[in-house]
Amino acid sequence: MERTYTVVVTRDPEDGCYVVTVPALDDCSTYGDTLPQVLERAQEAILAYLEGLAALGKDAPPDMDSVAVRLGASPEASVYRVSVREEAAVA
Repeated sequence: MERTYTVVVTRDPEDGCYVVTVPALDDCSTYGDTLPQVLERAQEAILAYLEGLAALGKDAPPDMDSVAVRLGASPEASVYRVSVREEAAVA
């Protein structure tokens, strides 16, 4: 089954790296040097998160209907939808 999650990408103003968070998955985040890299890492982070839930016998949460973004130190943010295949996450 394919699952799609909303991710929020910001850019660290100090070192220029991209930071991605997945609002529907508590504490699921990663970073990368380029936008393509951070989106690929977002898929990996989501799969790892779902694997952890499966290992605990928990269901994957649905994506959020809406997302509020706080920019903090970052001057801008982008919102993307990232899809993963859940079968790959479940052992």
